[in-house]
Amino acid sequence: MNIRFMTAVRRGTLTLAVLTSLALGLVGCGGGGDDEKPQTSASASKDSESQTEPQEEQSEEPLAELKGSSGLLLRITSAQRDAGGFLTVSGNLMNEGASRVTVPAAVRGNETEILRHGMSLGGATLVDGNDKKRYYVLRDTDGRPLTTTGFSSVKPGESLAVFLQFPAPPAETNEVTFQMPTFASGTIRISE
Repeated sequence: MNIRFMTAVRRGTLTLAVLTSLALGLVGCGGGGDDEKPQTSASASKDSESQTEPQEEQSEEPLAELKGSSGLLLRITSAQRDAGGFLTVSGNLMNEGASRVTVPAAVRGNETEILRHGMSLGGATLVDGNDKKRYYVLRDTDGRPLTTTGFSSVKPGESLAVFLQFPAPPAETNEVTFQMPTFASGTIRISE
């Protein structure tokens, strides 16, 4: 009987210890956090509201508008350098015509690796006239271009948001010429 009594006491002690640990853990994790969360999210929403206004203002005036075939227009709205050594060009591909336009296959370029991955803007390049260098769209480890992919046509009046990622030119380079097959070239200013 003594052994049964000791086993029951040990189980009870162990159960009490586990329940106490769980209770303290719950109290420690949840104590006072509810009051702070609404204040944090409210200030975060205020910050995000103030940040979206300048972005909307920047996108109103494009860096360049490049005319393509059959009423296509590429409006470049930003060319942003990031800390990783990349330059991301963003904008909109629009159809200003009255009928659906098939995007020319030439915009994806003619490199075998890019052609394997379907429709993209992989044929675009940046030209740094000062350093006499040409920058091509970056690719991931599987050879897919780091640009908008998977589109084939644009409806009349439709606007397709696009991006292209390039290696960043040297920090002293502020302007580059953007080129894409079947579109006019245009000079764009790089923002830091």
